[in-house]
Amino acid sequence: MLSINDVKELENLANENRKNVVEMVYNAKSGHIGGSLSAADIMTVLFHKCMKNVPVNLKDYNSRDRFVLSKGHVSPVYYSVLSQLGFLPKEELLSFRKLGTRLQGHPTLLCPGVEVCTGSLGQGLSLSCGIAVALKLDNNPAHVYALLGDGELQEGNVWEAFMQAPQRNLDNLTVIIDRNNLQIDGCTENIKALEPLDDKLKAFNWKVINIDGHNIQEIFSAIEQAKSDKSPTAIIANTIKGKGVSFMENSAGWHGKSPNAEEYALAMKELMR
Repeated sequence: MLSINDVKELENLANENRKNVVEMVYNAKSGHIGGSLSAADIMTVLFHKCMKNVPVNLKDYNSRDRFVLSKGHVSPVYYSVLSQLGFLPKEELLSFRKLGTRLQGHPTLLCPGVEVCTGSLGQGLSLSCGIAVALKLDNNPAHVYALLGDGELQEGNVWEAFMQAPQRNLDNLTVIIDRNNLQIDGCTENIKALEPLDDKLKAFNWKVINIDGHNIQEIFSAIEQAKSDKSPTAIIANTIKGKGVSFMENSAGWHGKSPNAEEYALAMKELMR
């Protein structure tokens, strides 16, 4: 259980990440803003409170927990969190999507702290399974976390990986699904319905936890619970696309759109606190 002060600190860090996301995408004039905002609370809690041995000055590098951003297009929030942890200077965030930058539109190994290159949707969970298997073969107690988008779950490769993890008893693997119900073309349920998602995952022998993906305490408790589960665990984090900026919330149009000057100023005003 997090203290009141811990929750407040994490809320402030998540809000800082949202401001960084808006500024990065606006400065680059391109990028995926809606899903980055919906995942900000999840990423903040995971990296700052739950993952083992994340800081850049880690002495025993091999003992660190691993993270795979399967929905690689939300790299802005990933880079922002990494800057908070000291992997890169904050001023470098404004090089996002610029020629020659380490901060590509999708994560690559050019960026310190990035585990694998991602962005082709549907592949991150398979990569995560492979990493989890390797850790078990090495008797390494590190844990693997994968963040998936809900639209991404329409890819067949994802479900092959969902079958594989229980077969290999990958209790060292936790999947977090950013369930904001929107993808680039609209509502997930209108394009290729996922519900009942929790029942489908349970049928694949996964432990499933449903949470409010913007509730700091619920995010923390679910991730901590998943560490002790004796099976792979999927956390369905119910979120709002564009969370924190009123005119971006629940709008598929803000999936991969950059704000203009007026929209940028309004968004930053809403995020100031």
